[in-house]
Parts: sequence; structure tokens; C-alpha cells
Amino acid sequence: MTKIAAARRDRKPRPNPPPAFGRGRPHHEARITYIDYKDTNLLRKFISDRGKIRSRRVTRLTVQQQRAMARAIKNAREMALLPYVSGATSAAKAGR
Repeated sequence: MTKIAAARRDRKPRPNPPPAFGRGRPHHEARITYIDYKDTNLLRKFISDRGKIRSRRVTRLTVQQQRAMARAIKNAREMALLPYVSGATSAAKAGR
């Protein structure tokens, strides 16, 4: 047996092991089973302050969930439930 293997075997377990997946995923924490275009409170969590759809890297959604989320956001925009552009940009232009 090598010295490294013996050292690993003799090592004590950590008192607080790190979490397996790092930070949590927002759709798991909220217990989302179905992404609905009428649920604007949920959809707003996945839109930036400028009204852009946030990326998968930021939202930590899977490919399928990101596609469903983007489709729901686009449907909500089409139905005038969500704005295409946030009001923050138009308010900033008015103050010039």
C-alpha cells in the first residue's frame, strides 16, 4: 500500500462535510412542478432588471427547464402579463 493511500485511510472524517451540489437550485427550493406563463411572480425571478431572460448559468436550470421557462416568459410577454422591456430603462432615459 502506498503512503498516500495509508494517509487517506487514517484521515478522520470532516465534522461538517461540504454540500454535495453547492448552492441550491431555485426551482427545487420553490417546489416547482409545472412552469405556467400565468405565474408572473415566478417568471419575474428569472428575468433581469432590464427585462432580459437570465442565462442557465445564473438560474441553474436544466436545458429542458430553461426552454420551458423561456417559452413561458415569451408567452407571458405576448399576453401582456410581463413587459418586453423593464420600466427601469425608460425611467433612466426620462431623467437625462
